[in-house]
Amino acid sequence: MKLEPVIGLEIHVQLKTRSKMFCGCSNRGEFEPPNTAVCPICLGHPGALPSVNREAVRMGIRIGLALNGKIAHRTKFDRKNYFYPDLPKGYQISQFDQPIVEGGRLSFSVGRGGEQRTETVELERVHLEEDAAKLSHSPDGRHSFVDFNRGGTPLAEIVTKPDIRSPESAKAFLQELRLVMRYLDVSDADMEKGHLRCDANISMREVSDDPKRDGPAARLNPKTEIKNLNSFRAVEQALEHEIRRQTALWEEGNPVSEQSTRGWDEGKRETVIQRTKEEAHDYRYFPEPDLPPLELSEMTEDVRLRLPELPDSRRNRMVEEHGFTAEASRTICDDRHLADYTERVMSELAEWVTSAESGNWEEKRAETAKLASGWILTRLAGVMAEHGIDIRILKITPENFAELLTMIRGGKVTGPNAMLILEEMALSGQDPSQIMDERNLGQTDDTEGLERTAAEIIAANPKAVGDWKGGKQASVQFLVGQMMRATKGKASPQLVREIIERQLGS
Repeated sequence: MKLEPVIGLEIHVQLKTRSKMFCGCSNRGEFEPPNTAVCPICLGHPGALPSVNREAVRMGIRIGLALNGKIAHRTKFDRKNYFYPDLPKGYQISQFDQPIVEGGRLSFSVGRGGEQRTETVELERVHLEEDAAKLSHSPDGRHSFVDFNRGGTPLAEIVTKPDIRSPESAKAFLQELRLVMRYLDVSDADMEKGHLRCDANISMREVSDDPKRDGPAARLNPKTEIKNLNSFRAVEQALEHEIRRQTALWEEGNPVSEQSTRGWDEGKRETVIQRTKEEAHDYRYFPEPDLPPLELSEMTEDVRLRLPELPDSRRNRMVEEHGFTAEASRTICDDRHLADYTERVMSELAEWVTSAESGNWEEKRAETAKLASGWILTRLAGVMAEHGIDIRILKITPENFAELLTMIRGGKVTGPNAMLILEEMALSGQDPSQIMDERNLGQTDDTEGLERTAAEIIAANPKAVGDWKGGKQASVQFLVGQMMRATKGKASPQLVREIIERQLGS
């Protein structure tokens, strides 16, 4: 027999509504002074009555539909009772036996390149609840501070079944889930900022050396919950550590025998015990008496009609419709705003593609997609990174970017000079043809002039000529570089190389 990990995840997604889950306080308390985005309701004052945030419920339904879950016709809220300094009223309003969403699944890719595989994780449920306040501690451990701005923030908790079998798959699942949340526009889902928080549950179980004959052991062993995971890498590393720790316990004949909660120590790269895990009855759930049950059928159908295109569907469509490679499509669709921008660029270029002669359409489409993806994912991305520009505030309109690509494709400007134009476009928002004309960056078609310049370059570099005659083909590239410098990048590199090679061979 051998061991396999059994992993399940509990993910809290902070919903970006304008107000909190059960009161009218601002849901942007993280940007406001501590303990200012508060009121008697979210502070749990006696007699203060909550009311449900309608938009948070809509977002919960949107998440459930996107994750292929069953939306409840009727749902209710419950009190989850426990005492902790960040929970002033002594209970959290959550959902227990009638969650807003039951079941669901999410498919995702694991691995890279040709080694990619598709996996699917089944979901247990999605439910809505309020967040607790935020605790921080002084470096010496003598003082603790509570900021109640976060208390009452709307959360969607997504609980998977124990379907995950590797840390790599857990990480890939979370990355795809984050992307779905961003496409739905329900959350920024930034783990580093706490908008998406994950607790990982893991146990080990024995499987037969011949799983086709015996299958895995049906019984699940007591799980260990890992907290304090604030990055995808932390999730992966913590699970890897737990696999090593629990495997060692099995080999010693002392496997994990009770549920427990452990924290991830980023500095030591190990988990540390926090407490034994409570069961559901420890929280003494009971229906929230101040909130009536919700009937969701009408709202569900309205949300269903407005559901946006999701990442996986968009990746496939961009391959089929625009001719991108699967790899380029995945990279582009990893950012919804970049994908929106790219599709508008491709729409501007569509006329050139559809005007192709019969028999050349598919080839022209692939050529256009390759040109666009290369310039968007490398050149444009490089310029934005260098100048700290976000795609959402980029001054280059999709129309102007498409015009630049058309100029490159039509031989009006060389690659090096197109980069100069691109950078100026990003900084000023000017039209590419205007920049080309003002800065005299257009590609030259003066073949006779290029022949004379090539002769001068060859005469001025006898060593490079000698190296070429001695068999060093790389010396030609040096001469091409000298030629491009002399023409200020306005000559076609391919034409320059042809001229130089012809003159060297004569």
